[in-house]
Amino acid sequence: MAMKSVAGTERDMTLSLEILERLIGSEGARDVGVRLWDGRPWPDEAPRRATLVLNHAGALRSMFVGGDERSLAEAYLYDDFDIEGDIEAVFGLADRLSRSTDSWRTKLPVADLLLRLPGLCRLPRTGRGPARLQGRKHSEERDRKAISYHYDVSNDFYALFLGASMNYSCAYFQSPDDDLDAAQARKLDLLCRKLRLAPGQRLLDIGCGWGALVLAAARRGADATGVTLGEPQAILGQARIRAEGLGDGARIRIQDYRRIPEDGVPYDALASVGMVEHVGRENLPLYFRKAYRLLRPGGVFLNHGIACPVNEAPPPKADFSSAYVFPDGELVPIGELISVAEQAGFEVRDVESLREHYKLTLRQWVRRLEARHDEALSFVDELTYRVWRLYMAASAHAFDKGSRSVYQVLLSKPDGQGRSGLPLTRDDWYRT
Repeated sequence: MAMKSVAGTERDMTLSLEILERLIGSEGARDVGVRLWDGRPWPDEAPRRATLVLNHAGALRSMFVGGDERSLAEAYLYDDFDIEGDIEAVFGLADRLSRSTDSWRTKLPVADLLLRLPGLCRLPRTGRGPARLQGRKHSEERDRKAISYHYDVSNDFYALFLGASMNYSCAYFQSPDDDLDAAQARKLDLLCRKLRLAPGQRLLDIGCGWGALVLAAARRGADATGVTLGEPQAILGQARIRAEGLGDGARIRIQDYRRIPEDGVPYDALASVGMVEHVGRENLPLYFRKAYRLLRPGGVFLNHGIACPVNEAPPPKADFSSAYVFPDGELVPIGELISVAEQAGFEVRDVESLREHYKLTLRQWVRRLEARHDEALSFVDELTYRVWRLYMAASAHAFDKGSRSVYQVLLSKPDGQGRSGLPLTRDDWYRT
């Protein structure tokens, strides 16, 4: 964490208060207040959804002088400031700041004030740091390292907030107050219904994680295979298969999707849930062609993944997520993804947005993680805890305001006569 000088001068206090007034103003502090390093509240003592706690006299300089998302995130990660209360509220403030400081006319006077605050000498970083991947982007070797960086943290850490199913994708809610485990079970049931899995059918789950869908499919009598690049995920997933006595009906392999053999019996159904974000734009044609070849004629492929808006600018190089969360992760607009799938030969049969469902899921994950902060520190360090708290809250905000969405796209592989083999309606998806 940071090496701090807590006792600032009166000049530092005056500068910090002026910066807060210029950046936020008392009107802008409706949801988020500030507590300075000597305990003084700003703009007043009224309760708010969240409080930014400045831990030393140079905190605002550490937060804002870099002028980019990553610098601000690192100031939180390395404890220049803390966030008490509802962390998601802070992102609404960040949006307002971005809009109000989008010109040099507003930036330069504040930058001058920031540079007059004391600088900070941080201790050398220990433990988890930003990802430093080598080699060609989205090569098999580099993809393994990228997946390991995010997923090989600690199965026990993930279990603290994911819930019983260890399902690391959005749940399916009937009400915002639904229990997370019930909503995740409902999502798995919906996936199986959309795939129309029947006993004896062969399912391939690409990027299966800890095996939640593999287990759900095998319980229905399907023969389920999952592949993942995460070794700790595969080990736990196999243990869960054995614990449920599913025998030869389910299995998880450590395997890149590009290496799945194509010389056996084609699969009846394919699923990919929360994996396509790791594929990379340039590899999407390869990804969908591979899925097409693995599927039998008349089979279906359900691709579930996050998408960005069609007019979104590319993320900056100083991107918190790329550095600390999902290195090499890439999002594309849903229209682009569907176009690539069609070029591979698939027919689009259904598209459903689950944007609000992911917002609700992430909010429950954040609350669960925060409630078990002390327990989390027995599996990971404080910086890792803060990375997950920050990125999940930021994601909840993004799904809430619509700058991110998540889609389930059902694709079919018609036979040589153009027959899909699918019923005329979706009634069976929703019958109880």
